[in-house]
Amino acid sequence: MVKRLKIWNYKEGDLPMVHNGPTTYLYSIEGHFIFEMESESNPFKAKHPDEAHLFFLPLSVSKITDYLYHLHIRRGPFSKTLSPVFTDYIYVIAHKHPYWNRSNGVDHFFVSCHDWAPRIPRVDPEIYENFIKVLCNSNTSEGFKLTRDVSIPEYNPRASELGPPRLGQPPDQRPILAFFAGAAHGNIRKILFKHWKEKDDEVLVFEDLPKNYSYHHLMGKTKFCLCPSGSEVASPRVVEAMYQGCVPVLISDYYSKPFEDVLDWSKFSIQIPPKRIPEIKKILKAVPYSKYLTLQKRVIKVSRHFELNRPAKPFDVFHMVLHSVWLRRLNFRLPY
Repeated sequence: MVKRLKIWNYKEGDLPMVHNGPTTYLYSIEGHFIFEMESESNPFKAKHPDEAHLFFLPLSVSKITDYLYHLHIRRGPFSKTLSPVFTDYIYVIAHKHPYWNRSNGVDHFFVSCHDWAPRIPRVDPEIYENFIKVLCNSNTSEGFKLTRDVSIPEYNPRASELGPPRLGQPPDQRPILAFFAGAAHGNIRKILFKHWKEKDDEVLVFEDLPKNYSYHHLMGKTKFCLCPSGSEVASPRVVEAMYQGCVPVLISDYYSKPFEDVLDWSKFSIQIPPKRIPEIKKILKAVPYSKYLTLQKRVIKVSRHFELNRPAKPFDVFHMVLHSVWLRRLNFRLPY
């Protein structure tokens, strides 16, 4: 892939909504991906669109909402404003270039971690029928298609950081069975708090982490890090757990996990359906220590595929995302 794949980044569009994106907080992958794709050091960058296998639309849903949301908040649902911005951009590139029309969008993609990104195709479903959507909010109950779309990890970096410090302890120095700290977003977390919030000394669950505790230090001393869905299916705690060598415990419904084409999540994570939240301690206690050691070792091994690097490095998250998009593209033959 590295030697063959070429991607054309469309030049159309102006700041702040195009060729721009956030690089901190939960939507940061949008900005980092756009800037990395447009970097001169990007080895996948096509010199001319005729040599491209894929076409990247450098729009940021986060920036569109930042600059348009408050202007339209009194004029009805914002989704009716968000979709036309995307559709107008597609009309522009389809009018200026032949590539969208020849494939009906099969070889075009964009990247977004914003919660509202899945709403874009709902207004004009025919236009977006084949368009590849690369999303953190990969909810199969909301139109995410496994054969067309791509799931990506969610990140929550601070300014001037690409990831948290690595504070993970060896397996025999992790006295905490399970840990979670976060806001009560979504029904799954409400159930988690109902059964476990500050109720157990082995399953540590907090809505507000006590001031004398360090979030990443606690992860580094925990065997299993709970990663419940919040308002949407994705959680940055999956990546944060991997950075600390903590086995992720995915608690979600309808979540298409990142890079499932090549990564078997059952080999390095625990998956618990929300209805079994009351049994969390029983389930995790039943994991043999030998199996835990295997899971933890594999977490360390696969964590490089979730690293956010600038510039990108082989096998990191940028390369994994492009590999997933490349696989979708290989499923279709253009009508030349």
